[in-house]
Amino acid sequence: MISKAGKALNGHLDHRNPLVFDTRELGRRPGAMKRLTRSAEAPGPPSVLGIDGVVGVPENAPVALDLRLESVMEGVLVTGTARATAEGECVRCLEPLAIEVEADFQEMFSYPDADDRNRSRTADPVDDAEDDEDRFFLEDGLFDLESVLRDAVVLALPMQPVCKETCAGLCSECGVRLDENPGHHHDAVDMRWAALQGLAETVQDGEKDNMGGAEPGVDEKQEK
Repeated sequence: MISKAGKALNGHLDHRNPLVFDTRELGRRPGAMKRLTRSAEAPGPPSVLGIDGVVGVPENAPVALDLRLESVMEGVLVTGTARATAEGECVRCLEPLAIEVEADFQEMFSYPDADDRNRSRTADPVDDAEDDEDRFFLEDGLFDLESVLRDAVVLALPMQPVCKETCAGLCSECGVRLDENPGHHHDAVDMRWAALQGLAETVQDGEKDNMGGAEPGVDEKQEK
């Protein structure tokens, strides 16, 4: 499986893409190693580096990459670290936040013909197809890091980002930010007494009405 994002118009990987790397200098000598440091721009949709709607590295934001390429029998083992700044929203107070993310990864990019040499003659074609879907292959000595990078960054990000661990969040009743209003509170009403309180107010209102009216029996005397 090869990421489509790193492909040129002719369908092959584009070496000008900063997330496409060339391994041809290693040759196919097991044990050969090369270290690389590169800055690349974060890809945009559909390969977003983050959790959609929660937190992620903005499109075109700088991503610092430190890689080690090691030649092995089956292909090239890529080990690396990506560093970037992710942006999102605090899940408690809904304020914007920025998080420094560091994601480690390791992935094998196999030689295309290594699959044929190592495959058993009695292997089930269906099983082979499923295995290929989970594998990455070199293409003319090039590999695209985008899919590996995306998975690593997503795993390194918090599922519920907060602006700070002590963030008190928002008032559940009125939405006031509690960190800015530490003394904020609402008087709690005991629902067990709410009905009785309403009844007492009704009785008081009735007594006031009677006090404002004529005395009992006055109308009868006037009629006589």
